[in-house]
Amino acid sequence: MVALLGEIASSRSLAAAPEAQRSHVPMISPGSTNPKVTEVGDYIFRACFIDNFQGTAVAKFAMGDLKAKRFAILYANNSDYSVGLRKYFRDAVTAGGGQIVADLTYQEKSDVDFKGQLTKIRDANPDAIFVPGYYTEAALICQQARELGIKAPLMGGDGWDSDQLVAIGKGAVEGCYFANHYAAEEDRPEVQKFVQSYRARYKNPDGSPKTPDAMAILGYDAMKLMADAIKRAGNTDGAKIRDALAATKDFAGASGNITIDENRNAKKPIVILKIEGGQFKYVSRVNP
Repeated sequence: MVALLGEIASSRSLAAAPEAQRSHVPMISPGSTNPKVTEVGDYIFRACFIDNFQGTAVAKFAMGDLKAKRFAILYANNSDYSVGLRKYFRDAVTAGGGQIVADLTYQEKSDVDFKGQLTKIRDANPDAIFVPGYYTEAALICQQARELGIKAPLMGGDGWDSDQLVAIGKGAVEGCYFANHYAAEEDRPEVQKFVQSYRARYKNPDGSPKTPDAMAILGYDAMKLMADAIKRAGNTDGAKIRDALAATKDFAGASGNITIDENRNAKKPIVILKIEGGQFKYVSRVNP
């Protein structure tokens, strides 16, 4: 093996990274945002931002743009991604003078009834609710929150990014927000070229063009980053590819310009999206 692309989820990247490091095989995760992933060793890289930036950006957006001060958190305590994102969001809210009025947990991939936790959140009367999980649970949580009469906006991270969020959550996800790696509406040429090419190739079940999600664009960028590093290294020696990846500066990725920092993380912008009319609408952009 010359190089390793993946994984997407932080928990699985944390399982794979020690083997890649031990074998001196350069590894790029397209979408694992937990900071611990690249801490495994100097052969481990990522093509995405990390959760301390993501959690802080969502908190600042909620306190600045939404004028929220009181927050509830509902997170998966068996997910490295969810636990990490919850920590950084909580720290940023506290540092910004906000208040955490409820901080509750669920079990990812097993819990489907969240009404007990949501009842406690309703009683705490937050201005906004942060749900740092994946789209399946997030959609159900939005549905059950609205059924209980909770009107506060729910917010999430990039784990919300899927057309299944709207397919499952339907009207309950309207007016909610999440952070993401790109917005299909952005007018950067790299974004529009990728989106148009993807829509031409991939279709929805009804035959309409499929809009790429963040993992599609990050997978594309991770492959391009690795290919560029191999080209600059001049061969497929693991140490030389690693050094070339580490030296990456201002790479014009489809998801944004990428510079690999001293910790092998991608320094790049983040976007905030709002769900309106079943679509993910661009709201704002936060630079690193």
